[in-house]
Amino acid sequence: MTHDAVAPTEYSDPAALISAGRAHLGLELGSTRIKAALIDDAGAVLGTGSHAWENSFEDENWTYSLDSVWTGVQDCYAELVRDVRERHGAELTELASLGISAMMHGYLPFDAEGGQLAPFRTWRNTYTTDAAAELSGALALNIPLRWSVSHLLHALRSGEEHVEDLGFLTTLAGYVHWQLTGRKVLGVGDASGMFPIASSGTDYDAALLERFATLDGVGELPWSLPEVLPEVLVAGQDAGTLTAEGAALLDPSGVLRPGAVTAPPEGDAGTGMVATHAIAPRTGNVSAGTSAFAMVVLEGQLSGPREEIDMVTTPAGDPVAMIHTNNCTTDLDAWLGLFARFAELLGHPVGPEELYGTLFGAGAEGDADAGGVLSYNYVSGEHQTAVPSGRPLLVREQEARFTLENFMRSQLYGAFGALAVGMEALLKDEGVQLDVMYAHGGIFRTAGVAQQVLADALATPVAVGESAGEGGAWGMALLAAHSAHLRGGAQGSLRSFLAEQIFGSQELTTLAPDEAGMAGHAQWLSGYRTGLQVERLAGELLD
Repeated sequence: MTHDAVAPTEYSDPAALISAGRAHLGLELGSTRIKAALIDDAGAVLGTGSHAWENSFEDENWTYSLDSVWTGVQDCYAELVRDVRERHGAELTELASLGISAMMHGYLPFDAEGGQLAPFRTWRNTYTTDAAAELSGALALNIPLRWSVSHLLHALRSGEEHVEDLGFLTTLAGYVHWQLTGRKVLGVGDASGMFPIASSGTDYDAALLERFATLDGVGELPWSLPEVLPEVLVAGQDAGTLTAEGAALLDPSGVLRPGAVTAPPEGDAGTGMVATHAIAPRTGNVSAGTSAFAMVVLEGQLSGPREEIDMVTTPAGDPVAMIHTNNCTTDLDAWLGLFARFAELLGHPVGPEELYGTLFGAGAEGDADAGGVLSYNYVSGEHQTAVPSGRPLLVREQEARFTLENFMRSQLYGAFGALAVGMEALLKDEGVQLDVMYAHGGIFRTAGVAQQVLADALATPVAVGESAGEGGAWGMALLAAHSAHLRGGAQGSLRSFLAEQIFGSQELTTLAPDEAGMAGHAQWLSGYRTGLQVERLAGELLD
């Protein structure tokens, strides 16, 4: 069963809209949480669900089992159903549309019968250095370590037997979508992290596919790369519908009916752009969580390939320069957990909102240069700063002004440290112009603090909207709503849909960079760059 497009005013009562099967669902499988957001046609959140999970390090590989994928997805969906019932007194039995998003890139190989050939290899694995370098040279384009094609060539060069049996290669979002719909497709934004996309923004680059086929050993394989990659779709294109088998997989209780329109599955970078309305040239967004990335929509071409910059696309296929870092809030969260435990020992426990608000507020009062205190949040290696093996590190000069305020200021600077290094290549070296950066992620929940830090670090106005904390699940729900909008006979691009139906009335808070803040951050970043030698040595000496 499919649905016609519905005006936002047709169902003013959320319970009636939900019961009529007119709501749109976005699911995103992030690094530490699986999240669900159910919305109406105007993007208002009707319910949410979540499930905490963690990657495991097995056989020198960061991975998630596919069993844990489905356990997490089902638990997240069940929590959404409970939330909808408690909020609205309505049962979720049918959806107008559905979209799946997940952490980008990585490696999920299957044989022709759909059997998994090797454990899921996530973006966090950095053992593909040689393969990525070979590809970058052969394709004359920067190919990052975490891209699917880097993992594929690494497996081939390592003599892994499963490569011969490859029948389908996809990402985590592509896999979940395949199981729910039977369609082996991928949104262009996520596909651009598997293999480079052509300038048309609608398919893989045919010339580069031919170059890949000429690499040593590739021609002897019983398959070609175009045969095993997912079909590329742009936002709004037909990605199939939720099948009966897929509905039972998502909701084992058997209540959910099949038939929902599905959006092309996307990566978390693309959904972050949609969630922040950063899909037009001279705009960009920063998504901050376990990792961080900045996405900048380009007006023209860069000077050439750069190791710091990944070329990807928006979900609509427009060219995007991406600065990705492996580390962002994990070390910061660990430090705040320590302060929370200290408060408990004093007999005055505090909740997360108060804890973060108080300590972030202290950081805002710190010296602009953080008083000579340096923080390296490297739980894992960091390619942006050439750190192969990370060790969280706090270091200060002998004459540093070591106060709580400066400690917290340094922690906030450190969360975006590697990102600031990468963005200098884009904004200063390449001269890319930005009017505004939109930001989202939990670090921005404390009003104004991390937002001002980021504005000063990038020397660019930073805007945070009402949806800043909702994240990619909400962005994926918007892409699902757009698909349903078009399938119902409506016209218009993703950009016009977002501008007219979703963001027209949303309030934004924009902070401009502060002169003293920019100067202080520049001084701190200079010390941060110098101290990277200490961070690299820590990785060599400390197991």
